[in-house]
Amino acid sequence: MEGCETLDSFVASIKRPRKIIILVQAGWATDKVIESLIPLLEEGDIIIDGGNAKWDDTIRREKELTLKGLHFIGSGVSGGEEGARFGPSLMPGGTPEAWAHLEPIWKAIAAKVDPSTGKPIEGARPGKPVNGGFSCTAYIGPNGAGHYVKMVHNGIEYGDMQMICEAYDLMQNVLGLTPAEMSDIFAKWSEGELDSFLIEITADILKQTDPVTGKPFVDIVLDNAGQKGTGKWTSVNALDMGTPAPTVAEAVFARCLSAVKDERVAAEKILKGPEAMAFTGDKAVMIDAIREALYASKICSYAQGFQLMAYAQEEYDWKLNFGEIAQIFRGGCIIRAAFLQKITEAYERDPNLDNLLLDSYFSEAIHKAQSSWRRVVALATEHGVAIPTFSSALSYYDGYRSSRLPQNLLQAQRDYFGAHTYERTDEERGNFYHIDWPKSDRPQLKM
Repeated sequence: MEGCETLDSFVASIKRPRKIIILVQAGWATDKVIESLIPLLEEGDIIIDGGNAKWDDTIRREKELTLKGLHFIGSGVSGGEEGARFGPSLMPGGTPEAWAHLEPIWKAIAAKVDPSTGKPIEGARPGKPVNGGFSCTAYIGPNGAGHYVKMVHNGIEYGDMQMICEAYDLMQNVLGLTPAEMSDIFAKWSEGELDSFLIEITADILKQTDPVTGKPFVDIVLDNAGQKGTGKWTSVNALDMGTPAPTVAEAVFARCLSAVKDERVAAEKILKGPEAMAFTGDKAVMIDAIREALYASKICSYAQGFQLMAYAQEEYDWKLNFGEIAQIFRGGCIIRAAFLQKITEAYERDPNLDNLLLDSYFSEAIHKAQSSWRRVVALATEHGVAIPTFSSALSYYDGYRSSRLPQNLLQAQRDYFGAHTYERTDEERGNFYHIDWPKSDRPQLKM
């Protein structure tokens, strides 16, 4: 292998059709690199953006490069340091022609899982790809589809992390458990339906001691969480689409609230919560209830994420394979979990499933967990512990299963102050009416 000292010589050294991967900070830096490459490339060459690009930027770039005779693939890449060493999850979007050239490369470097269980294949070593197994990559769809799916993946990741933090908070501040005790609990949870990378690392973090003080490491970490913005993108896009994704949004807002540390320190001295009380129940029973609440909340969060992708495919004229998307999340990426196999199976049973909550496995799982889930939310409220994702997921579940919501009153309010009209429950949909509120007899007007 020989190095190149200039961009010109680098491009000239690559076999055609050239496949050039860009991994730079998303935004203007990506555009600048692409601009520098365009004059050096020839028709049919392929540029691959593996950064955390916004999907609509990818749509724009693909359109611009197509006009110049070049292919452009926007590929989501997830896995962090572990993914870089042992194989990431890869989510490419672009033309099928470009994917045909990239597919053997992406399948070789992607993480591998057992196709039947969804568990990562052990024994991977840096520089020595695993042979066999299911490669955690697949063609997602045209233009920005790959980066869109990666964005939703990150939004789901925000939800997963916040839910774990809420379980930790309840066990610490209500049940009075130590980090070491909680480490053992999370390790046990990772052997069941919550088996996942994030649960596994949580168990490891909680048993870590601070190398400076010898105290539990988690206790000396400042409670100010950073964010890159992809969770916000997911939440804003859900609002733009009119798709409910409250659990992801609450996870983003939880990080925002954590960032106002000085304000919270001051507020603690002024704002009163419930009287302090010791937990007097059976701790083992409540620990298991928290596990069930975490699992039920997780199901709702993923249901919201996959429904958002379903709305996006209609909006952008994509055809997404949701079972396959769940498959490529099973290895390499931050949200990798045995749970994803259940999502794949749900879409194998019904590829046109409207919502994961309607699948027989997930509906039964929540039915089994909901009593514990409700007890946990009530306990947190009683003790003044914030659980935004647990409670929002439960509200989402209760709202989704309700054939009638109180928004009939809301729509009446809108008609009252803004003449926004309403539909009637005793007629077919599509007939709109308005009450002439200022008139004494308040007649109904058909609009």
